[in-house]
Amino acid sequence: MKKIYFIRHAKSSWSDETLDDFLRPLNARGKADLRLMGRRLKSFDVLPNTIYSSPAKRALKTAKALAEIIGYDKKDIQLHEALYEGSYETYLDVIHQIEDTCDSVFIVGHNPTITEVAERLSGAILSNIPTCAIVCIAFEAEHFQEIGEESGHILFFDYPKKHRKD
Repeated sequence: MKKIYFIRHAKSSWSDETLDDFLRPLNARGKADLRLMGRRLKSFDVLPNTIYSSPAKRALKTAKALAEIIGYDKKDIQLHEALYEGSYETYLDVIHQIEDTCDSVFIVGHNPTITEVAERLSGAILSNIPTCAIVCIAFEAEHFQEIGEESGHILFFDYPKKHRKD
């Protein structure tokens, strides 16, 4: 069985509207949400074999923060340009290239594509994966190349707002 944790980057800052989209940092809420979601992953002993991330600043910061909390070496995070503005097909190409020695993978990316990918691979209607949300999909597959439309099922869908009191 293969598991992919689709993770949308944490909430980013729009305080500097002149800043290029690729360079937008996380805001205070995003950082707080990361601590919450990282602790939740750690409490369930979630530790991926590898983490793939978009190279955009907010996605990479998300990947690094989660890695630190769960005990994954941040230096081992793999950046994939295709995860920044890629399509469903480019995300699927990344998935198909994952080494079969891995059973559990984080993919940190952006909307709207991360929602589309999770929906198409699971057959579920998610509508919108909010910032810092995690959708874990399991696949009854021996090889990542076998993963395709509706080949997986959602194990969980968790996001910060579920746990906020505001």
